[in-house]
Amino acid sequence: MLPESVRIVEVGARDGLQNLPTPASWEVRAQLVDLLSHSGLRHIETGSFVSPKYVPQMAGSDQVFQSINRQSNVVYTALTPNLRGMEDALKSGADEAAVFASASEGFSQKNINCSIAKSLKRFEPVMELANQHDIPVRGYVSCIVSCPYDGPTTPQQVAEVTRELYQMGCYEVSLGDTIGTGTPLLIKKVLEACVRDVPMEHLAAHFHNTYGQALANIYASLEEGLAVVDSAVAGLGGCPYAPGASGNVATEDVLYLMEGLNIKTGIQMDKLLEAATFICSQLGISSRSNTGLALASGS
Repeated sequence: MLPESVRIVEVGARDGLQNLPTPASWEVRAQLVDLLSHSGLRHIETGSFVSPKYVPQMAGSDQVFQSINRQSNVVYTALTPNLRGMEDALKSGADEAAVFASASEGFSQKNINCSIAKSLKRFEPVMELANQHDIPVRGYVSCIVSCPYDGPTTPQQVAEVTRELYQMGCYEVSLGDTIGTGTPLLIKKVLEACVRDVPMEHLAAHFHNTYGQALANIYASLEEGLAVVDSAVAGLGGCPYAPGASGNVATEDVLYLMEGLNIKTGIQMDKLLEAATFICSQLGISSRSNTGLALASGS
């Protein structure tokens, strides 16, 4: 049975923008977040507190958080990979923190220069500080199907890292098909492995659309009872450490699917399209959303 409602976590302003070759100014990023927050979205990744030396696209995240017109019913999340990041997120008034780990050793080394075990150890002080300030923490697991360096990832590898993040205190763990090679059967096997230790209501889907399978994988996840989906407006994104990885699945496409399934999201398509038009215009790029392109052409 499909869920009656789905919470869509908008990741375009962080995960989407951080991998584009030309950084958007913090002013543009703040305006994007404001547009998204008026679309009915209730959960928006707003910025990332990492070294601008490594991720220049996220420089000025403190200014983004401090300048947005906050809506009382919207959660504004910050990616905080270490204690310094968590401290900066608290100063900037983030509602929620997020940490990330990989299910693949090769990707962990290439992405954050350490093993999976060491990356998890780094999160302990982050979790402790978050708990002290009553800040919820969301976890991410990357390469849940395959890795550009290690090849296929086993469902058990994913389940182990997911369990670690959940037991560490992450209220929700988002499962990321980082290079988009997943297909519905593979995704179901991953979910089946994860729910042995983590309840489905604490899992989320984060699928890239490299092979055009993201929507099919989301539907397969819904069939398993999952009810939280990450997506990025206009299909923004990619991954510099995953060669060939295209953007996140587009929020417009996910919303169109949900509407067709009579699943409630609370999101208004016209407002979402305003945000997509704005950011694509600012970046000088075309939307990767099939729904967005079709609606823009009057189809």
